[in-house]
Amino acid sequence: MTSEQLKAVNQKLQTMNIKGKDYVQVNERVKAFRDICPNGTIETEIVSMEGEVVVIRATIRDGETILATGLAYEKESSSYINKTSYIENCETSAVGRALGFCGIGIDGSMCSAEELVNAIQQQDAIKELEKKPATDVVKDTLKSLCQKHNVNLPKWCQQQGLTLESLSAADAAKMLNALKAKYGDA
Repeated sequence: MTSEQLKAVNQKLQTMNIKGKDYVQVNERVKAFRDICPNGTIETEIVSMEGEVVVIRATIRDGETILATGLAYEKESSSYINKTSYIENCETSAVGRALGFCGIGIDGSMCSAEELVNAIQQQDAIKELEKKPATDVVKDTLKSLCQKHNVNLPKWCQQQGLTLESLSAADAAKMLNALKAKYGDA
């Protein structure tokens, strides 16, 4: 694969505009790879799969030569699409990253359009959580864990510029994660 071939194929790639930037979808990257390396291979393997999380590695080869690898991580519950297709989505992302490392479709951005859309959806979900107040059940769980570990919850909230009454779902989740990281059983 020469730089001239990459330049020529990258100029032909169709892009998708997302928030003012052009991104190349993985199917376009695969077609470009097939043009440059008609006998090349794209191999994928599951590196790990625990619970609802999968990590997949894609390897791009031209004959015996490894041109690039790419990893992707997906969580089953992280998006609507992932509820039914998180393994497939992860595989596509890994292939897109590996082809990006080959130099295909990265003039605008390294990530694929699919990865960007997923990231935007996750950011939007976090913004929604920041608006929603924590439920009484979440507050009660937080109170109970703080009591169990002798953590003064009102003082902890105050140190973060919060009050228990105005605690958002996102703030409560951060606090629960902090307890879990410190005590391991939150």
